[in-house]
Amino acid sequence: MPDVTGDHYFTAEPTSAAQPREVEFSVAGRDYTLASAGGVFSADRLDPGTAVLLRKAELPAGDVTGALLDIGCGFGPITCVLATTAPAATIWAVDVNQRARDLTAANAARVGAADRVRVRAPADVPDDLTFAQIWSNPPIHIGKAELHELLLRWLPRLTPDGVAWLVVARHLGGDSLHRWLVEQGWQVTRHASQKGYRVLRVTR
Repeated sequence: MPDVTGDHYFTAEPTSAAQPREVEFSVAGRDYTLASAGGVFSADRLDPGTAVLLRKAELPAGDVTGALLDIGCGFGPITCVLATTAPAATIWAVDVNQRARDLTAANAARVGAADRVRVRAPADVPDDLTFAQIWSNPPIHIGKAELHELLLRWLPRLTPDGVAWLVVARHLGGDSLHRWLVEQGWQVTRHASQKGYRVLRVTR
């Protein structure tokens, strides 16, 4: 929910007080304690959809190399999990929110991956860069047209054998997004469903 200043998690430069805090969670047997702050997505906890994604999708194996992309990184939970499970990969963390990017960079340092995490605004990602994996709990609340535009921007940058993992709440259009992706020519599998969320596996 926006706060009284009108900030949203997709506000480029939040003006609300940061009110620093920490978020603790566990994924694949590892405990994480990450810095968070007001004005970013799910500032007080690991978002339930993100939790389902990290629990149900196939985390990259330790020998995965190349570039992995986290779209809408927030304070960095997906980025930090990818960086620790795929220590030979480079993680690109993208968000329009400057505060979110700053937090993700700080959290990458917390998990010892600052040298392999590239935190960028969307426009600052090299145009010729392709990704072996794309991960996202996409920002549904920006609106359907904007969400489609976001996915049409990034999904074509999968490598030929790449895979994208998306999580979307069923009541927020998870099934209709599945159908739309198929209409765009993608191979889409509902990999898992849990707690009202769909985990979609997307390939060429």
